[in-house]
Amino acid sequence: MNRFLKSFGYAWKGIRSVFESEPNMKIHISITVLVVLFGILFKISIYEWIAVVLSIGLVLTSEMFNTAVETLADKISAEKDPLLGKTKDIAAGAVLISAIISAVVGLIIFVPKVLVMIM
Repeated sequence: MNRFLKSFGYAWKGIRSVFESEPNMKIHISITVLVVLFGILFKISIYEWIAVVLSIGLVLTSEMFNTAVETLADKISAEKDPLLGKTKDIAAGAVLISAIISAVVGLIIFVPKVLVMIM
């Protein structure tokens, strides 16, 4: 049981580290807060909440993997290395794709609600 609890401690340490050190994570969290507020304001359905929560999780997880890849690459070599650069670019691209997918989900959910409100 003690080993199990320690593993949670290490995981929380990693989560806290990313939130404290990565400017992009702060941006993702700010957008998350706005999306949740809009979800409450527009009273989105349970299925829309599921899509929103999964999208948020996708982006935050992608950012954490990207940070892990960048940290490891920087540890391996401080010098410019084309393969490490490519690896870091691919990881950053994964974050971009997840953010784009999440933005599309947000547009699908919120644009019709805003249009109804305007009309």
